[in-house]
Amino acid sequence: MSTSSFEHLEQRVDELIELMALLSRENRALKAQQLTWSTERAKLIEKNELAKSRVEAMISRLKALEQD
Repeated sequence: MSTSSFEHLEQRVDELIELMALLSRENRALKAQQLTWSTERAKLIEKNELAKSRVEAMISRLKALEQD
């Protein structure tokens, strides 16, 4: 291989290393974002279940009042 071929190959390897570093940073950011969303989703599910329980309790009390 000639010198220019080696230089071209070296340049290409450097570009691939930079791309890998960029993708690695993006991957870490996406994983952090996914964790945040998963945590938020769990909290929302918990709040929804609590609200559902409260509404069901109110309905039960209203039905009990109707029967009295």
